[in-house]
Amino acid sequence: MELVQSAYRGEASRQGWTTEADLLDGQRTDAQAVLEAVSKPGSLVVLAELDGQLAGCCHLEAREGHEAYFGMFSVRPNQQGQGLGGALLAEAERTARQSWGATMMVMHVIAQREDLIAWYERRGYRRTGETEPFPYGDERFGLPKRPDLRFVVLAKPL
Repeated sequence: MELVQSAYRGEASRQGWTTEADLLDGQRTDAQAVLEAVSKPGSLVVLAELDGQLAGCCHLEAREGHEAYFGMFSVRPNQQGQGLGGALLAEAERTARQSWGATMMVMHVIAQREDLIAWYERRGYRRTGETEPFPYGDERFGLPKRPDLRFVVLAKPL
């Protein structure tokens, strides 16, 4: 939970490029949300360590139609930009293919995060044209600093 928070919110997140601190305050996730995510059947967390320390993570969930959902992707801010995120994403894709026979990986990214969307696009993800509303009023997802937040759906054939 601390890793996810450090990558996206608060002043510590500004050490890296994945910060959402200009878009959202508050928490990125909480212990209950992480527990719910990892205890679902067809769900797992991929961890990355550097020198014995947790440096990155992501959550994968098997979905219908040979689809896998990718989320909770985090790399410690002071370790971003060194290739760990790309390696973790590639491992998540490999795991989804091998573990579940997934042929498509999907994710939701805040539309205003054009730099992050571009990073995913360089790795083969494409905008599907679908959007999802931001959960305004649900503080479990943070405290929005602007009224126009929404998610775009990205997908990549595996």
